[in-house]
Amino acid sequence: MISIDVLESGERKLVFVLKGANAALANSLRRSVLEDVPTAAIEDIEFRKNSSVLYDEMLAHRLGLVPLTTDLQGYNMPAECKCKGERCASCTVKLTLKAEGPAVVYASDLKSKDPKVKPAYPGIPIVKLLKGQKLELEATAMLGTGKEHSKWAPGHIYYKQKTALTGNAKDPEKVVQACPPGVFEVKAGKLVPNELLLLKYDLAGAVEEASGGEAKLEPTGEYVFYLESFGQLSCRQIMEKAADVFESQLTQFIKLLK
Repeated sequence: MISIDVLESGERKLVFVLKGANAALANSLRRSVLEDVPTAAIEDIEFRKNSSVLYDEMLAHRLGLVPLTTDLQGYNMPAECKCKGERCASCTVKLTLKAEGPAVVYASDLKSKDPKVKPAYPGIPIVKLLKGQKLELEATAMLGTGKEHSKWAPGHIYYKQKTALTGNAKDPEKVVQACPPGVFEVKAGKLVPNELLLLKYDLAGAVEEASGGEAKLEPTGEYVFYLESFGQLSCRQIMEKAADVFESQLTQFIKLLK
């Protein structure tokens, strides 16, 4: 039976242990987060004035990578919208920017038509304008997924499989010296691992070599996930949406089999 133990939970960071799963399921969940969770990002820009040092294309690239807070309930994916990709108000939102130097243009200078869709980090610098230089534009943001472009990826996620120490070394101090400080200590002549530090390193080979094969780090079948949100959605929203999409894909797969 699959279960989850949450070790750390916050808006921008989530750490949890996935139990009762295998590597295939763990990796499928990871890929679902990276590729299938929709977020908002700037897709098109109409430049009306740009006398800055950066070309239109360079500014467009920088603006496209600015994380925007995302309202999944308020907007549709363009391909699923009633407008059939014609980009109506149900699948797009407009943002404007108007600035004149001398000044540094920040993400906070982007003014959104919808307060729910705005730069997640207002302090991101876009470009520095010198005296007399001007920048004026209108941007169109829409939902997309990391499968289409990395600017729509909701965050960074990876996992590690937990290991457990089996056996013991005749010379446990040799194992302690072969590993990073604090990972192991010797108590009553036996190796005792620090579970938190053990997760940070891949020491299976080092332990087996230093102990002459008497001690080993064996996989437990539990996976520790680390998720860091880029700011468009909270970590909980990301995981819930990834799980929903994954379940929907499995349901569709079962129907195709029938």
